[in-house]
Amino acid sequence: MGLGASGDGGEPGGFFVLRTTAPVTGGAHRPLARLYAGEDGPLTARVDHVTARIGARERRVGASVAHLGLAARLWSTALGPAALHGRFPALDPAELFWDGAQASPDDLWWAGSATRPATVDELSAAVLDAHLVPLHAALRRDGAVSPRLLWGNAGSALAGALRELIRWARVQGRPEVAERAAALVSGLLAHPDLAGTVRGPRLRRTSCCLYYRAPGGGLCGDCVFDHAPRTGLEARPPAP
Repeated sequence: MGLGASGDGGEPGGFFVLRTTAPVTGGAHRPLARLYAGEDGPLTARVDHVTARIGARERRVGASVAHLGLAARLWSTALGPAALHGRFPALDPAELFWDGAQASPDDLWWAGSATRPATVDELSAAVLDAHLVPLHAALRRDGAVSPRLLWGNAGSALAGALRELIRWARVQGRPEVAERAAALVSGLLAHPDLAGTVRGPRLRRTSCCLYYRAPGGGLCGDCVFDHAPRTGLEARPPAP
């Protein structure tokens, strides 16, 4: 099952799972390095799919939701092993394969073997610099998505990974895992690109992912809003 596999008494599952062998069923996995280098077709298709699935009338809403899901996977597959084992997969974009056609959570297959020590600097270099910065550039090529929204998503995804690790650590009686994860996330959130994206003890985000603008979307648990703003789209008929 790969790193961070079980979620039922072993290591955290869900967004923390990382394949370490090629999927048996094949699929359209390709290195994320190709996406970052300008091969935008799979990302465009992913945004199209998510936009249609949530019924959003605005493409930027689908782009934000798609980005938030992938950002959560990238942070989780690094932070989980870092907190549990003191090291994490190197996650070189040339060795991390993604299939944008798969359902959420995004399917990732790691073909590498190198690991990195669990420090704030190493996590920042492996996830933020190597993945999030070029991923944000790719999404900006795809359409009009604000940098503030994307970095807000990145901060929210990191905070979400921390909350899940803390929850798991309490259930498993592993307080040291929660402590290590919290210390690492505190350091990561001091990075200039992430500073101010979430605030307070609940790590509530300071921007919005726009999910409330999808029909029936509502607010996320850490949303900056207390009540969903009116979108001005409620009474409009769908575009032909």
